[in-house]
Amino acid sequence: MDKLTLEHIKEGQVLLFDKPLHWTSFQVVNKVRWLIKQKFGLKKIKVGHAGTLDPLATGLVILCTGKATKTIETLMGQTKVYTGEFTLGATTPSYDMETEVDNTFDISHINDELIEKALIQFQGEIMQRPPIFSALKKEGKRLYEFARKGEEVDIPKRQVKIDNFEIIKNSLPQLQFEVQCSKGTYIRSLAYDFGIALDSGAYLSELRRTQIGDYQVENALSIEDFEKLLNN
Repeated sequence: MDKLTLEHIKEGQVLLFDKPLHWTSFQVVNKVRWLIKQKFGLKKIKVGHAGTLDPLATGLVILCTGKATKTIETLMGQTKVYTGEFTLGATTPSYDMETEVDNTFDISHINDELIEKALIQFQGEIMQRPPIFSALKKEGKRLYEFARKGEEVDIPKRQVKIDNFEIIKNSLPQLQFEVQCSKGTYIRSLAYDFGIALDSGAYLSELRRTQIGDYQVENALSIEDFEKLLNN
């Protein structure tokens, strides 16, 4: 689309954005909503996202406007593809780089054969425990609220599906990976569990979402691109 009109936006658009590092998904929504309101002099406009992406991750976030917000639930259920990096030999309470390393582990025993063997455990339907540093709710509170107060809380495991999980590059202590998975899969938890499977520890040190269903990050807009599209 060369131009984005008010009619397009109200009728409903599915917009692909490449989320910058350190931005929340809500910040992307709020910025896009503000730009639309400013451009067309609106008091309100429906804008929502089809699945959050952590601030420390980059990549594809899908936004829907107007009547297209009705498709959000369907979009959220689509298979997702991520690339990124695990750092072996250490863990953090958040399972990523949001918090400091709390434990270190030996990695001298880790080789390609052990990695390939561990990968087999994470194929198909698996049980996974979400990280305590997450926005999931328990007893009316976000899990990260318990975590930040140092409170322990029981988090039940839940079933997710890993369609494909491979290590693209081994440069210990870093492993570059690609994973295709179902809605509700936490890549941070995958990192943590993969460390255990290697009889060591691991945390997520880099993450990028490249695909949701048939939507590719290569076709996504930056916030700057969107401003230009609005002002064409």
